[in-house]
Amino acid sequence: MKNKQLSFRLILMNFLQYAAWGAYLTSLGRYLGNVGLGPQIKWFFAMQGIVSIFMPTLMGIVADKYLQAQKTLSLCHGIAGIFMIGAGLYCLSAGDAISFTPLFVLYSVSVAFYMPTIAISNSVAYNALGKAGMDPVKDFPPIRVFGTVGFICSMLLTNFLKIGGSAMQDSYTQLFSSGIISLILCGYALTMPACETNKGEGQSLAEAFGLKAFSLFKDSQFAIFFIFSMLLGASLQITNGYANTFLGSFATDPALADSFAVKNSNALIAISQLSETLCILLIPFCMKRFGIKNVMLIAMFAWVFRFGFFGLGNPSMPGVLLFVLSCIVYGVAFDFFNISGSLYVNENTEPDIRSSAQGVFMLMTNGLGATIGTLAAGKVVEACDVFNTPANWADAWYIFAAYAFVVGILFMILFKNPAKKEQQAQ
Repeated sequence: MKNKQLSFRLILMNFLQYAAWGAYLTSLGRYLGNVGLGPQIKWFFAMQGIVSIFMPTLMGIVADKYLQAQKTLSLCHGIAGIFMIGAGLYCLSAGDAISFTPLFVLYSVSVAFYMPTIAISNSVAYNALGKAGMDPVKDFPPIRVFGTVGFICSMLLTNFLKIGGSAMQDSYTQLFSSGIISLILCGYALTMPACETNKGEGQSLAEAFGLKAFSLFKDSQFAIFFIFSMLLGASLQITNGYANTFLGSFATDPALADSFAVKNSNALIAISQLSETLCILLIPFCMKRFGIKNVMLIAMFAWVFRFGFFGLGNPSMPGVLLFVLSCIVYGVAFDFFNISGSLYVNENTEPDIRSSAQGVFMLMTNGLGATIGTLAAGKVVEACDVFNTPANWADAWYIFAAYAFVVGILFMILFKNPAKKEQQAQ
């Protein structure tokens, strides 16, 4: 009974964690395009990567050494929520005269404190499950799946709810929704089981500042794992930043303007998160059956299909079915990499650096990888001149697919399954 109660509490935490992100992540690009900030979309999504270079590691150190992880989670969500609501208030007051700088600054502070919560919430969950005698590898994925459910519910709310005659996916109201959810989780996080801090005495300078996690790069397997995490992380924000804008571009064609994929693009993209929900449940089996290398390899080639189907599809039948297939394979592309990678880090690091190590994983994926990928994708989109010639979107998607294919081939050649995982499997 106690385990069920704990699972429910962690389910609610994960639901709120990702609902705050889903409120705007896939629809912000469309809103920015509507208010004349289309060329700046890449900077809004690159900022999520830029802050992830240092903030998850920094806040992971705080959670490991100074402030219990559940309290750190609360603090981060409180600040993120306040500044996201501030961004919404700015858009409300600016009307049609929205300027890049003030909106970008408010948004940037918010995401700077939101991004660390992804890794910290995982640490809070792993700690709670461990204290209850439960197995994180087995018991966490069914809990984490409700994070994706929260993301989907938030996306659909943004898609279908209209305020003042305007759908939230076309409006700044999505920022208010995200901020409010973060503030709710700010309070709820304080009810989570307490996590231990490890201040220690007689530590080295590196240990005192939580930098011990970077010693993982001395291990060749971990070094290769982190490098390919960065390379694959370059794919993470591409469709978040541009998929909705891409679907909205078909509105210039009178024959397609009223199609479901154009008018309800956020709902269509929500299929990606529905697929993610189902794929999470496959992770325990796949991790045990195939090992970390093959699970990540499957994810890499799934990105090839994710991008390729976008390039081949269109909103009319049967082309729209390719969009649906793209959304279905996203679940494999995202989950088999992010969740399995997080579990791998948790299982192969010492308890005193786990939060910091999760922060390093976030640095390589949502930090360096996402930043490089988003800015590079922006250059590709600009080179293809998609905002003036929407038909060129297909070329951009094919370039992204080719990149994912090359990364997958290199990974297949260079990476070996970690010995520890092989021993555990035996």
